[in-house]
Amino acid sequence: MRANYKMQRLFVPDDLGLDIEVEPGQQQSHYLLHVLRLAEGAEILVFNGRDGEWSAAISAKSKRSVRLKVLALQRPQPPLPDLVYCFAPLKQGRLDYLVQKAVEMGAGVLQPVITQHTQVAKPSLDRLRANVVEAAEQCGILAVPEVRDAEKFERLLTGWDKERRLIFCDEDASTNNPLPALQTVKEKKLALLVGPEGGFSDEERKMLRALPFVTAIPLGPRILRADTAAVAALAVMQATIGDW
Repeated sequence: MRANYKMQRLFVPDDLGLDIEVEPGQQQSHYLLHVLRLAEGAEILVFNGRDGEWSAAISAKSKRSVRLKVLALQRPQPPLPDLVYCFAPLKQGRLDYLVQKAVEMGAGVLQPVITQHTQVAKPSLDRLRANVVEAAEQCGILAVPEVRDAEKFERLLTGWDKERRLIFCDEDASTNNPLPALQTVKEKKLALLVGPEGGFSDEERKMLRALPFVTAIPLGPRILRADTAAVAALAVMQATIGDW
């Protein structure tokens, strides 16, 4: 069932079920009251990433808060997409964009990776999660992706699940076409690794190419920014071996 884009959607952390009442946070209440100017009885959609999507009505309100009464299940909860997106954190604006687009493109897990050329060593996990929720609210997504703690590059590869194929964007590939390499992938469990603005180091690229669970792909004849490369690689993957 497709999302209803005519109704406002709101993520809430509370458990959801018939006739349950929930109270959104201060910022959410302000948005409902003073930006959307919703009256008592107005209906919206709520979801929590666990219990599906429900219609809910404003049952009470004050100047600073609202209370919502859950009315009816609109869409059941789907499983998380089984796609792990690994990325080197970027500077703030570009990182916000990257995370939002990864959610829209079907990532189920977001894994920051600290490489030799990574620009931001300690990304704010709270900010990453806020961008995940915002993308889910805007795009009708119910399975809210998991955001993991940042891992160093070598540690990530050492502890990797060997049954999950890791595809990495290799700016030093000898061809411009990613399709032949992707079409050889037989695994159902997939992951994508996109490097930082400065690219992977020679040592990192050598390490990746030596691992049996890794597939290197190019991304065309042009040099792409890391946030652009993320969207391009996810689109190619989903269209070739993903859920498109």
